[in-house]
Amino acid sequence: MNQDLKKEKSAKEAFSFIEKDIKKDSVIGIGTGTTTNFFIEELNKARLHVKGVVCSSDASEKLIDSSYEVLSLNEVHSIDFYIDGADEYNDRKELIKGGGGALTREKILAYSSDIFVCIVDESKYTDLLGKFPLPIEVIEIARSAISRELMKMGGKPIFRNGFISDNGNQIIDIHNLPIDIPYDLEAKLNNIPGVVENGIFANRKADVIICSTDSSIEIIQ
Repeated sequence: MNQDLKKEKSAKEAFSFIEKDIKKDSVIGIGTGTTTNFFIEELNKARLHVKGVVCSSDASEKLIDSSYEVLSLNEVHSIDFYIDGADEYNDRKELIKGGGGALTREKILAYSSDIFVCIVDESKYTDLLGKFPLPIEVIEIARSAISRELMKMGGKPIFRNGFISDNGNQIIDIHNLPIDIPYDLEAKLNNIPGVVENGIFANRKADVIICSTDSSIEIIQ
């Protein structure tokens, strides 16, 4: 089964997973990326009666059907379900996210959600996070200073040339950075002046991971 079919399969399962608990006052959080786009397709077809949706990126917002009200996080008390993909996940449901560059808004929405459902295929699994380059959103003036700090930590920082986040910031992708204790490293990176956010999701990890393989769907709770 090709990658897109696996993504579609996990997205459909995620929709079925939350649909039974959706109410008229529910708020659905939508992440960013190719897997999440399949979930948006399911959402659009269903035209659920909900309070509205909150999106982590302008790109996702543009895909939402006009039958849904697109809300700002500032307009809602909380998000009932946040649906998003991941670049990596481990047995503890800790993640690396941000390949699409929306990591800061994704982390904000995940943190504000009651239930974070992560949709992936089995290729995203790893015993030790960090094979996928770790994205870090940075303020432009601090980019080189932050890169030097990351090199001291053993990482190889590469500037994501030509990319600007929806927040107006730049992204550095860190290769070969040891992520032995994700929770600790997440906090340490965010304490470097000029770092807006990093792509380790350990402080707010996924509540549920829905993973598709060639032959089945696994729901990890």
